[in-house]
Amino acid sequence: MNLIVETERLIQREILQTDAEGTFKLDNNPKVMQYLGGKITTHISVIHSNIEKIRNQYIQNNIGRFAVILKETNQFIGWSGLKFIAEPEKNFANFYDIGNRFQEEFWGKGYAYESALPWIDYAFKTMKIDKLNADAHINNIGSNKILQKLGMQFLDQYEYEGYPFNWYELENPNK
Repeated sequence: MNLIVETERLIQREILQTDAEGTFKLDNNPKVMQYLGGKITTHISVIHSNIEKIRNQYIQNNIGRFAVILKETNQFIGWSGLKFIAEPEKNFANFYDIGNRFQEEFWGKGYAYESALPWIDYAFKTMKIDKLNADAHINNIGSNKILQKLGMQFLDQYEYEGYPFNWYELENPNK
């Protein structure tokens, strides 16, 4: 994909194998993974495999998670973007998920919200999809607040691998 999404402070571009170290830093941090089942990644080889899966999503679905780069420093700070879920995942299937994950030192600075806004616009105006979905662990107050601030509506709670999640939806206002 040749898609680059820019905001005031961020550049979002395809995730590359050169982002493996930064991605490993995310998935190896217990605080980052706290509301994602708590399982940390202990081998960078898993990250390399995950990046290949993400890159395959670009080909298969013409969308995927993108690296988030801080313009000021050109530093990888996390990922954001859309993902099409075709197979049942977390009790749901055939939906577009909006999500992100940031390195701990970049929490609370508005990057999650800033990175998500252009993806909503892209999903509805360019891809012309009917709705976006997202979830957040019920105790992850920050993520739940961001989803609500984005205009997503709470639909339900569900349990996945023993963890409780809130399920959200945002309908395309142009439909």
